[in-house]
Amino acid sequence: MTSRFLRIALVLGLLTAVGPFAIDMYLPALPSIGADLNAGTVAVQMSLLVFFLSMGLAQIIVGPISDMVGRKAPLYAGLAVFIIGSIGSALATSIEMLIAFRFLQGLGASAGMVVPRAVVRDLHTGTEAARLMSLLMLVFSISPILAPLTGSVIIATLGWRAVFWSVTIAAVLGVFLLATALKETRPVGERKGSSLRSALAGYRFLLGDRKFMGLTFIGGFGISSFFVYLSNSSFVLIDHYGLTPTLYSVFFSMNAVAFFTMSQLTGRLTERYGLRRVVRVAVISYATTIVALLAVMASGLQSLWVLASFLFVGYGFLGLVIPTTSVLAMDDHGTIAGTASALMGTLHFAIGAMAMAISGLFFDGTPLPMVTSIAVCAVLALALTHLTLGRDEQPARAAAE
Repeated sequence: MTSRFLRIALVLGLLTAVGPFAIDMYLPALPSIGADLNAGTVAVQMSLLVFFLSMGLAQIIVGPISDMVGRKAPLYAGLAVFIIGSIGSALATSIEMLIAFRFLQGLGASAGMVVPRAVVRDLHTGTEAARLMSLLMLVFSISPILAPLTGSVIIATLGWRAVFWSVTIAAVLGVFLLATALKETRPVGERKGSSLRSALAGYRFLLGDRKFMGLTFIGGFGISSFFVYLSNSSFVLIDHYGLTPTLYSVFFSMNAVAFFTMSQLTGRLTERYGLRRVVRVAVISYATTIVALLAVMASGLQSLWVLASFLFVGYGFLGLVIPTTSVLAMDDHGTIAGTASALMGTLHFAIGAMAMAISGLFFDGTPLPMVTSIAVCAVLALALTHLTLGRDEQPARAAAE
């Protein structure tokens, strides 16, 4: 069981990480892309935003398709589209061309985001699902640790275009792993009731499910706070604080280390305390940390080490929020796991894209607007946690969930 768990987590984690890899390797290149393509900060950030939008919105289609035709076929198609978008991005001669191919690249990456969550639900529920999800997050977290460092080295030696050739190779590896190491988890017999009509009915049902929507938005605002950091951090750390792309990658990777280290406690903590209680405590701790960071920086203490330290602690707690909210939200929806995963993913990325766009309007190159936007997302997640989960339930009932 352990070796099977690890194999599935490795494959699903790598398939999920292909899209984020195209983000995290890309971040150190944003200033140089602007200079090379003669584009302003807003236009360069748009190439990041459209990737998020297409990756998020396409999930609403890919998820139900995976319920209808199985999990593997959409993954193959997604990887193929991603490869085309990556090659086009590498050959882009203008910012408009880069934005267009980044949009196509995001469409392909959507399958890797939505289908693995459905596979987890196909195989497990409750604590076992949380344990598998935490292992998946471990592999997934390799991307924000290694990708910026790898990207900065590639950019320094071969230029920013080589980043897209690198993610093309990663996608080809994903095709190989999909073909050789992952079995279909949605048998033909379970697909018979899945159709466009059932998908629409499923979406209507999920949109009216207070628990599902509440947990989805809690996770969505948690992820959005990280998306805000993604879109602004290279300009803050490189341009404002004067870090080199390599040092920027080190600082960026620190948050990923905190995230995946804490995420590995998910299985043990949920088994002992229950999913609901873990979600509540993690969100409260995360919001408290980020609000404290905002207060400190608003007082005038804007040291790089202050920013890095608080974010390290905060994103550690976020590492507990993301897998637990995902598992708890999907626990009751096994028959429409692909549709549920799609709606969750689409809402996560839609909220994230909106947060990135709004934070960009107030961004002035200094860290305070970025931290303010992160804090707003954290406080909204906290408010939704109170409304969705209320007070702690009895330990026995919580543990059962």
